[in-house]
Amino acid sequence: MSRIVIENLRLIFKQTGAQESAAFIALENMNAVIESGMFVCVIGPSGCGKSTFLSVLEGLIAPTSGRVLIDGMPVTGTGPERAVVFQQYTLFPWMTAKQNIVFGIRQALKDLSEKEASARADDFLQKVGLVDAGDKLPGQLSGGMQQRVAIARALAVHPKIILMDEPFGAIDAKTRIVLQELLLELWGGDEQKKTVVFVTHDIDEALLLADRIIFMKPKEIAETIPVPLSRPRAKNGQFVDGDEYRRIRAHLVAKFYQDVREHIDGEVVL
Repeated sequence: MSRIVIENLRLIFKQTGAQESAAFIALENMNAVIESGMFVCVIGPSGCGKSTFLSVLEGLIAPTSGRVLIDGMPVTGTGPERAVVFQQYTLFPWMTAKQNIVFGIRQALKDLSEKEASARADDFLQKVGLVDAGDKLPGQLSGGMQQRVAIARALAVHPKIILMDEPFGAIDAKTRIVLQELLLELWGGDEQKKTVVFVTHDIDEALLLADRIIFMKPKEIAETIPVPLSRPRAKNGQFVDGDEYRRIRAHLVAKFYQDVREHIDGEVVL
């Protein structure tokens, strides 16, 4: 099980000794349920709080009020049931690709022997198509290859939940498509699907990946949108030309424009 419940989540940033009026409300009145095994994308305009929301789910930031529950237990910090993949390639530059994966495994699964951790790392290098790159340092790998190592490391620790913060945002368009399809293959091929929360600003990426989309406007959830598109999905004509795809995409585009328009109207634009 890996069910996530967000209840009345509120987050305020305030400098020590600062007046109450100087406080910044980052998240406000957030409520959502993410069922076990679901792939959820969080989208919204830049600066709306997507990454901050993910940091709360990670346990890196404690909410001011409200709470996050995983299988009924409050999140009070980071935990081995959650793995994270960031936009930047957070690999240790002095370790090889395989050593990076083994390190993650040994930190999360302390009962595994060194031999077992090594075998698991080899297995996941194979799954992401990097068998021949295990002995290479991150600096010897392309950006797409580094991100594949990061994905392998996240999956190899056998987490219940994978949290991803725009993991393909810094990758070229062709490699991005390859990694999107790889992620879907790994997620869908798992006997017990992981719960995935994936932050993106890309509507088409969200429609390709998600069972459900959480659309955020500044500080809060504006709408939760089901994506009842059949799987497997791929960015071919049949998928993107479907009426349901077009309907949901048009709705999301309208939400983006509405939010941007409201944001501009509410501020002085120079």
